[in-house]
Amino acid sequence: MQHGTHHEQHSHHERGEQHGEDADHSRRADHGEHAHPGHADHTSHTDRHLGQAGWAMAAQATLHCLTGCAIGEILGMVIGTALGWGNIGTMVLAIVLAFFFGYTLTLRSIRKAGVDFHTALRVALAADTLSIAVMELIDNGVIALWPGAMDAALSDTLFWGALVLSLGVAFVVTTPVNKWMIGRGKGHAVVHQYHH
Repeated sequence: MQHGTHHEQHSHHERGEQHGEDADHSRRADHGEHAHPGHADHTSHTDRHLGQAGWAMAAQATLHCLTGCAIGEILGMVIGTALGWGNIGTMVLAIVLAFFFGYTLTLRSIRKAGVDFHTALRVALAADTLSIAVMELIDNGVIALWPGAMDAALSDTLFWGALVLSLGVAFVVTTPVNKWMIGRGKGHAVVHQYHH
């Protein structure tokens, strides 16, 4: 009789332990279910915030590159024309100077944040290379395809009209590229970190 009672208590104890484990497991599962939606909401909120900020940053980054490219292109055209160079030589000079001034503007802004020159140069190269390359490809592509634009003199309205339009098209095409890079923590997202 005592043996039977002891056996029942032992069985009940095992069931109790098992039930306790199930309860604990259930609590852990409920906790997991509770935690995941909250985490997802937080992630979704963060993604939305980055998405909204990304376009503004992308436009600003593209405008920054556009300024450097415009300075380089105009200066390259002026120098090439003054030296009597052909279209290809003048275009190459303009592209080189566009990269130079694009990098220089970014380098200057990062250096203002107190970053050493070597680090600032590395950041500028990583942040601007793709952006300037896309901009120069579109910009020079438009000018090359525009009838007579390559042969227009600096005093011609066609030269300035083609240049302004090509830079405008380059801005529109390059902004989504910068947005894509910023969304992945690259490009001007890296530069942005040094201003905060």
